[in-house]
Amino acid sequence: MENSTDSFYFNLTMFMNIGNYRYPAFFFCFLLYTFIVNANLVIITVISRERTLHEPMYTFIALLSVNSLYGSTGFFPRFLTDLLSVSHLMSYSSCFTQIYIIYTYGANEMTILGIMAYDRYVAVCHPLHYHRKMTSKIVLKLLALAWIFPALSLIVCISLSARLPLCGNEIKKLFCANWNVVKLSCVATDANNIFGLWITITTVFLPLSFVLFSYLKIVIVCWRSSAEFKGKVLHSCLPHIVSFVIYSITVFCDIALSRYDIEEINPFLIGIVSLEFVVIPPILNPLVYGLKFPEIRRHISQMLSLHKIIS
Repeated sequence: MENSTDSFYFNLTMFMNIGNYRYPAFFFCFLLYTFIVNANLVIITVISRERTLHEPMYTFIALLSVNSLYGSTGFFPRFLTDLLSVSHLMSYSSCFTQIYIIYTYGANEMTILGIMAYDRYVAVCHPLHYHRKMTSKIVLKLLALAWIFPALSLIVCISLSARLPLCGNEIKKLFCANWNVVKLSCVATDANNIFGLWITITTVFLPLSFVLFSYLKIVIVCWRSSAEFKGKVLHSCLPHIVSFVIYSITVFCDIALSRYDIEEINPFLIGIVSLEFVVIPPILNPLVYGLKFPEIRRHISQMLSLHKIIS
């Protein structure tokens, strides 16, 4: 069955397993989405308004929140609609648009976390040269790298997938995913596999390796330093470590699940694991950074107090 893009629809079959849980799931996921939007908007607003927070570390935190809003907006509205729908068909163009948004969100997240590791490395290992190495121009270049490289790479990747003739339309997932579409191909997918591997290496394993290298250097510096210095380093690095570990676990689960035979796994467990990647980081990031950094926490408290006085 070769596809005509004008009339072809993908069928997201995982929704068929939700059954009578669709209404509680809708309400719960709507609350999650509302929290994600409001919590990340608070982080962005506080960092953009307060001049004392106009530093590289806080700029990268704000960028994480922007990326969380971007990825969540690409996933939740359609997901909430599908929860209440009898039919779970998605048009060809809508499916690939969702793939692009979710995958760029994922790649952006990892590259931003890699850049944040570099920021912490410079701050801890080269404190006297921090302001020379992390100037406004360098920060802007790093921000551009975090967004432009994944965006261009995934345009090529998804273009290769969109050209494939498909011999099926069932996607065993709660959202469109590139690998699930490629598996429907009627022809060989060697080019897709090679380019997909290259993207995985450049947007996942390279940032991962750089984060590990950066923290190895930080550990070596801390090993030779005082207990007070170690405490300060842990305080400034712990939120980033938590974000990185959580995101790495969710990405690993999503990649492993896409390669596994899901017929052998509990459908409810599959649904939960497949959503971790797009749900957990946008929820936890504003909590981790908003609660752990006293500067951000103080300004959030002041903003909320002012709002109560005005209202």
